[in-house]
Amino acid sequence: MRGHKIESFENLTAALEALPTIGKKSARRLAYHMAMEDGFGAMKLAHAIEQAVATIRPCKRCRNMSEDELCAICSDPNRDRTKLCIVQNAADILVIEESGQYDGIYYVVSTLEDMDETHLLEAVEGVEEVIFAFPPGIATDTMILYIEEKLKTKPLLFTRIAQGVPTGVQLENVDMVSLSRALESRVKI
Repeated sequence: MRGHKIESFENLTAALEALPTIGKKSARRLAYHMAMEDGFGAMKLAHAIEQAVATIRPCKRCRNMSEDELCAICSDPNRDRTKLCIVQNAADILVIEESGQYDGIYYVVSTLEDMDETHLLEAVEGVEEVIFAFPPGIATDTMILYIEEKLKTKPLLFTRIAQGVPTGVQLENVDMVSLSRALESRVKI
């Protein structure tokens, strides 16, 4: 049968394709694997998704992912509460934590429209340094300036993570924003 489609398979493929970084071919391969090769694994995945959606919520203090009112980082008495790293989403916290190079606390600001100024002011209580860990770009530069303006009455040191040319990448393959930042942030050797 030419053009014959299996509706449930097409629906699964479309649902997978709607996920970030998953194209049509990958979605089709995943759907086939789940439906035809590993039904048990697919049901386990479906259960894990259902459980995550039902239990994960934003931390009341920093907006990180949590299953409790406060996330594990905000609940940890050993974190350095004088350093606050502001990120765009909770996934960024996972990446920074994986590096093992930061022992402070976090705050998530996705967009300026979503920012609650009162909540942000509460988040910086006791903080001495605010570290911006945003990807380079005009929108994030605007967000940094806006946040700095809102916090200008507080005695805070504002810093941003270093950005520039990644190790092992030829200059011709580096985007202009990263190259500009690398030139601006050059250090004496």
